[in-house]
Amino acid sequence: MKPSILIIEDNEQNMYMLSYLLTKEKFEVIKAYNGKDGLNLATSYQPEIILVDIQLPDMDGYEICLQLRQTDIPKSTTIIAVTSYAMQGDREKAIKAGADGYIEKPINTETFIAEMQKIYKSNQL
Repeated sequence: MKPSILIIEDNEQNMYMLSYLLTKEKFEVIKAYNGKDGLNLATSYQPEIILVDIQLPDMDGYEICLQLRQTDIPKSTTIIAVTSYAMQGDREKAIKAGADGYIEKPINTETFIAEMQKIYKSNQL
C-alpha cells in the first residue's frame, strides 16, 4: 500500500500539479492551502509523507516543520520541503527546522515521484 501524503501548498497551480502527479500514481492525497490547516490535517490524518511549501500566507514552512515535529505525528513521518527557495543555505535551514528532504521548484514532473520516494525510503531506514 502506498503512503498517504499531505500537501501544504497555497498556490492553486502547484497544488493541482502535485495532486495530479501523486493521484496518477495511486497515492492518497490530502490538501491544505495554509499552515494552520496543514498542522490540523497532519495531526488528524497522520499521513506518512508531508510536502510543505516554504512560502505560505499564514506561517512559513520552516515554522510548520518545527511545529509538526512537536505534535503527535509519528516520528517516522517524512517531511519534505518543496520550494522555490533555492538560495545557498535554504536546504540546510529546512533540514534544521525538521524537514527530511528538500525538492526545488519548479519541480521536474518526470522525476518528482522518484525524488520524493527516495527521500521517504531513506527516512524509513
